[in-house]
Amino acid sequence: MWCIGALTEEYRSRMYALLELYARPMSRSEPVICIDEKSLQLIGHSRAPLPMNSRSPEKVDYE
Repeated sequence: MWCIGALTEEYRSRMYALLELYARPMSRSEPVICIDEKSLQLIGHSRAPLPMNSRSPEKVDYE
C-alpha cells in the first residue's frame, strides 16, 4: 500500500527536487531511470498470506 505521511518541509523539498529531475530534458550521457514504476503484474503470492485470527485481519505481503 502506498501512502503519504506528514507533509513536512523535508518531504516537500525532496518531492520538488524529484519533480525537477523528471522535468529535465532527456540526456544520453545522464539517463534518468525510475525503478519504482515497473510494468509488472502480480499473478500469485510470493509468500502465503497469514490467516486471520480473532485479534487481527489476514496479513498479505506487499510483494
